[in-house]
Amino acid sequence: MTELPELVAGGLAAGTLSALVLGGGLLRARRQKAALRAEVTELRARLRAAEGAFVSEVEHLAARRMPAAAAQLTHPHLKVPGPAGHQTPGTPTGIALEYVLTALREELTAQRARIDAAAQAGLRGATREIQAALYRLQDALRGLQQRYDEPELAQTLFALDHENEQSLRRAQVAAVVCGAWVGLAREESHVVDAVTGGQARLAGYHRVRVHNHLEPGTALVSHAVEPVAIIVAELLDNALRHSAPDTDVVVSLEHVHHGVCVTVDDAGLGMTQDERARAQRLVAGSDPILLTDLGDPPRMGLAAVGRLTRQFDLSVDVSSPSPYGGVRAVLRVDTHLLGRIDPELRPPSVSAPRSTRERAAVRESAGQAPAAPAGTAPAPAPTAPAPAVPAPAADGSGGAEHERAPGHQEPGSPGGLPQRRRRTRPDAPEAPRRQPAAERRPEAAAAALAALQYGTAAARTPKRAPAPDPRRTDDEGEAAR
Repeated sequence: MTELPELVAGGLAAGTLSALVLGGGLLRARRQKAALRAEVTELRARLRAAEGAFVSEVEHLAARRMPAAAAQLTHPHLKVPGPAGHQTPGTPTGIALEYVLTALREELTAQRARIDAAAQAGLRGATREIQAALYRLQDALRGLQQRYDEPELAQTLFALDHENEQSLRRAQVAAVVCGAWVGLAREESHVVDAVTGGQARLAGYHRVRVHNHLEPGTALVSHAVEPVAIIVAELLDNALRHSAPDTDVVVSLEHVHHGVCVTVDDAGLGMTQDERARAQRLVAGSDPILLTDLGDPPRMGLAAVGRLTRQFDLSVDVSSPSPYGGVRAVLRVDTHLLGRIDPELRPPSVSAPRSTRERAAVRESAGQAPAAPAGTAPAPAPTAPAPAVPAPAADGSGGAEHERAPGHQEPGSPGGLPQRRRRTRPDAPEAPRRQPAAERRPEAAAAALAALQYGTAAARTPKRAPAPDPRRTDDEGEAAR
């Protein structure tokens, strides 16, 4: 009986001890749970912060960095903003975002090249058809110029021909930018003729002053004539458009160590440093040309110059300002593109300015003419023959024979037979020497060119001689002929 209280006391002690152990375990579990809960809460907060930072970086990438990277393809001077967070660069997130930008640039470049190539192909086909139509119109206008001699109609036809030439130049420039050939193959020509040919394609050609300092006979090889004319026309067009209408554009042709330089100086507004750098990149022709880089509407002049300089081994520089405050453009033609034409056999066109070296040689030869020896009687002045009415030539060549008195013998003519002479005016004074190019006005040059064209057209037009009348005697028929 005495063992029961001891058992109860022992059980109570064991229960109390177990309760204490369980209570301690519960307390530790609660503390651990609280710690875990705090850690989970902290991890969730850090995850939310990381997620917010990542979302901010993606939004910053989409809103600012990707548009800047796309714009940098057309404007290299633009800078792409960096990540929004300072700790992002170098991290896996930063590396992944940079990879996105790189892939975007590559894809945009490929798509732009593909789309631009398709646009250039379409424009090239369209300009080919336009060029063919304009060439046909040019042939028709020149045929009308040769057919009709009325001054007013001829002036209208010349104006239409000049407008057609300007349209043809624009179509030709667009075709060249799109990768087409220049469209014309010319024979070897004087350098000054190529320059004046480019000048004649512009609306403001009368404002251009050409100073020719080349040796007479300096010429271009056949495949370089048309590219040089196109480049000169575009450089002059750029100078005329960006200068006041009451100012002149000065063109100088000079010999240099490696060939010939054509320098174009205008008195316009000039260009900023960025504009000059971009223009130099275009005319250098080293970078690929895209139509989307040429503005809206596209300005294709300098881009066409760049295409031609790369294709024909020419050099153009626009990096220096003009002494008149505008822009100086220098076209250099190397020696391997130059040739020689005898100016006596094939002189330059009448509208081309004479070389200053030729004029200096003429003045020098005139100043060093040998004087007559002392005591020598001067030669008698030739007496002017009686004026005669020239008979028109039957072949339309513009030549005629002078009427002579019966029995007149030409000196050196065997048997006193009449000799053919060109139609001249014996009583006319000596023709004045050709004026220097710097003193000639565009109107005089245009008039001379029109006269030359009229004479050529008249010479090419066949005229039929009237049939002899059978009722005439042989003597009368011979006299009529």
